[in-house]
Amino acid sequence: MYFQDEPEHITMLRNSLQRFIEKEAPREKIRAWDKIAYFPRTELFDKYGPMGITGLTVEEKYGGAGIDIVAAIAVVEEFAKRGGAVAAPYIHCAFYGGLNIGENGSQAQKQEFLPKIARGELVFAYGLSEPDVGGDLASVMTTARLSADGAKVIVNGTKRWCTAIKDADWLFCLCKSDADAPRYQNLSMVLIPAKSPGITVHTIDHSCIRYAQTTDAILENVEVPVENVLGGTEGWNNGWKMLAGRALDVEKLETAACALGIAWAAVDDAWEYAQERKQFGKPISAHQAVRHALVEAKTKLQACRHMLYHAAWLANEGRPCSVETSMAKLFVADTGVEIVMMCQRVMGAYGLAVDYDMERYLRDIVCFPIVGGSSNMQRNNIAARLRLAT
Repeated sequence: MYFQDEPEHITMLRNSLQRFIEKEAPREKIRAWDKIAYFPRTELFDKYGPMGITGLTVEEKYGGAGIDIVAAIAVVEEFAKRGGAVAAPYIHCAFYGGLNIGENGSQAQKQEFLPKIARGELVFAYGLSEPDVGGDLASVMTTARLSADGAKVIVNGTKRWCTAIKDADWLFCLCKSDADAPRYQNLSMVLIPAKSPGITVHTIDHSCIRYAQTTDAILENVEVPVENVLGGTEGWNNGWKMLAGRALDVEKLETAACALGIAWAAVDDAWEYAQERKQFGKPISAHQAVRHALVEAKTKLQACRHMLYHAAWLANEGRPCSVETSMAKLFVADTGVEIVMMCQRVMGAYGLAVDYDMERYLRDIVCFPIVGGSSNMQRNNIAARLRLAT
């Protein structure tokens, strides 16, 4: 794996995606969608299935292309270079849906959902955080209880940061399913149709990664069949294992891939701008301060890329990679902020103007040390996994 060229099929995939982006997602559209936090389901997402890319996280026996995590991460990176509106709809299908159900779903759930995910027909939203629960997900207060006959699950509570639930087909809802069971043994993940009776959605306006509205989702006596517990009846009270398993490792990678794509786009834009913008009779790229800033940004970008794809390769090979995925998420997210800020400074005031994409890159990148498991959570995970004494 080390020092090898990228596999040819991934290089070809990147080239195909870049052509698609130039045709279907011009910069002007992304800027317009960003202003209104628009989820481009018809304009973009509905075209992903026919391209075959939503099947990259689904086994062939369910109609997918076979699980290829490295290729799927490359899709996220290429899409994120243009913007969250391109990358996130893919993530909400292939990663939220394909990996979670493929890893944790019951056989019936796999047969029902995975072929549709492979065809790019379903969008999923997460209902994990709550108004008083962020990183400490084991403390969720949303409850799930069985009906008297055991045939239904009844859910009550409030979920926060349910991004794209207005556009989604399904909600993964993390619930406390046993008030008396020990911590970590009292959680279940429930699949809830996003338009179910009893769900009320309140928009939370936000400044970054505005590919869709984020919301509070209030669930009042929402009923679903017991078969909707992720993993089937065997998944009851086993939700923590699903959160902390392989799907979480890959979620860290797709989040890091978004950060890498944004940083890559920022470097490309600043690199081009510096050669076109003239001051004191020559391109600003000829001035040492600018040259050094751009080279440092390129170098850090390359380091991010190596760390991300090393971790993705480990995950694809099925090798233990919790430390490496946490390191990739930590390093790429934090370094991505440094890279984009360098590039904004190269562009000066133009890097803040809405007619340029740099101001959006900056708004978006600053959230990545927070979302998908904060940088401090990754540090804690790395220290614990490496058995650093407390």
